[in-house]
Amino acid sequence: MSNTVIKVENLSKQYRLGQVGTGTLSHDLNRWWHRIRGKEDPYLRIGETNDRASRGESEYVWALKDINFEVQQGEVLGIIGKNGAGKSTLLKILSKVTGPTTGAIKAKGHIASLLEVGTGFHPELTGMENIYLNGAILGMTKAEVKSKLDEIVDFAGVARYLDTPVKRYSSGMMVRLAFSVAAHLDPEIMLIDEVLAVGDAEFQKKCLSKMDSVASQGRTILFVSHVMSSVQTLCTRCIVLKDGSVAFNGDVDSAIETYLERENKHQHDGRISPEMERGGTGEARFISALLTNGSGKTKEEFLFREKLCINLEMESSKQIKDALFDIKIVNAYGAIVAYITSTMNGEDLFRLKEGKNTITAELKNNLLPGNYSLTIGLHYSNGLTIDLIDDVLEFAVLKIAADGHHPYTHHWIHGNITAEAHWEHAS
Repeated sequence: MSNTVIKVENLSKQYRLGQVGTGTLSHDLNRWWHRIRGKEDPYLRIGETNDRASRGESEYVWALKDINFEVQQGEVLGIIGKNGAGKSTLLKILSKVTGPTTGAIKAKGHIASLLEVGTGFHPELTGMENIYLNGAILGMTKAEVKSKLDEIVDFAGVARYLDTPVKRYSSGMMVRLAFSVAAHLDPEIMLIDEVLAVGDAEFQKKCLSKMDSVASQGRTILFVSHVMSSVQTLCTRCIVLKDGSVAFNGDVDSAIETYLERENKHQHDGRISPEMERGGTGEARFISALLTNGSGKTKEEFLFREKLCINLEMESSKQIKDALFDIKIVNAYGAIVAYITSTMNGEDLFRLKEGKNTITAELKNNLLPGNYSLTIGLHYSNGLTIDLIDDVLEFAVLKIAADGHHPYTHHWIHGNITAEAHWEHAS
């Protein structure tokens, strides 16, 4: 027997742009005329890719186009992508909030959805009444809901407000109760959109732990989030949506790398675009940035423990006698994994001359394999920033050491840097 609980086949969803979202009367009549003659909907042949950043010529847009995937029982599937990629539309179709334009979905089991703050809640009913209402929507009997009531209330942490209409709840309180109901009424499939971001840090951690527990019991979760650390921790597989289509379907780390791919903000010769965003007083400006391995060869990929040098060039409008530089290394999930300043080891402040200046920093490359970016800054000794550019360079560290061997045999999942240590053993 197949363990597939969700099968999506050639799924597409088309919307009409403008004030009338479902089409005009003439369009509806045209569709009806084609349908009674056994012909295809004429508007399926038109429509443009869902690129929210550009203006199109058609009044129809494909929010989703030819989506195909399967989800196995007990799998935690992450769905990631930029705003407008089609993630929420996909979950709404899976939840039967809206129907597909073309294609089909086959699902086995009860589906619990948490798509927006207050999904499935009636604002005039109390928290207690909404618990029973949601249970009924999920196909649970009153007795089944009652048997889980204490667990739901305890997890949500809103016991004091159970007899208050939910319209008086804060968005965080509503999410607490909605998630608690969805998680404790034993649905076979849970669909969770970006609602957990509304909750506080303690509740988010609690929710992730609960979802992990639910998945370990053989239930299936589809999880939409922009928090890559949560996706990496929770999900077993990931789909990347781009402009309404599947750009990647596979392991989580590769999916996140696909999602985080960005165009470099500098040109191939290292020159920094003057249009890019930057901070500081502007009395000196970085004009180029390059990465090399110390031999003068520009690189974007480095072997594990290979020498990593940052070559910076700047233009100063005046002499600066007390300058210092800092460099932040940021991993693919947006976390700063290393912070280096030009004075951290007792070095003197830099004296910049008027005109062009060059600076080279050689880093000890203890970075584990993965993708990274650099943020560079120039400051006065009193902390005032002269120039600051985020993500000016991107580079990768490979899983092969400088000596040509794989340094470790286990998976690279434990942190971002290696630290030196002296080990002793006494029997």
